[in-house]
Amino acid sequence: MERIIEIKGLSVSGSIGVPAEERAQPQELCFDVRFAAHLQPKTLNENLAATVDYAAVSRRVAELVQIRPRKLIETLADELAETLLEEFSLRWIEVTVRKFILLNTEYVAVTVKKEK
Repeated sequence: MERIIEIKGLSVSGSIGVPAEERAQPQELCFDVRFAAHLQPKTLNENLAATVDYAAVSRRVAELVQIRPRKLIETLADELAETLLEEFSLRWIEVTVRKFILLNTEYVAVTVKKEK
């Protein structure tokens, strides 16, 4: 058995884009984060320590996005996956970053999956 936790549609403001003028103004980015805890006890018995605190993961995503501007959403997705995988003792993580920048499109997105 594997429990998969999913944070879907997390909205965070961040500075991202190749042109400097695009990075000058923060823009809304949307994140989907899916992961499984490294340890998967058979029963949790309402014990938060036996799983992953998804509120803490959400806060950490926001902190990491706002640390510094980046040019590529690929870079941001890579950094989020690597940091969250280590800091939260995850077995695997999948991070999708959506950016709403191109005309006539709903969004541009990149997804990164990383395993321990």
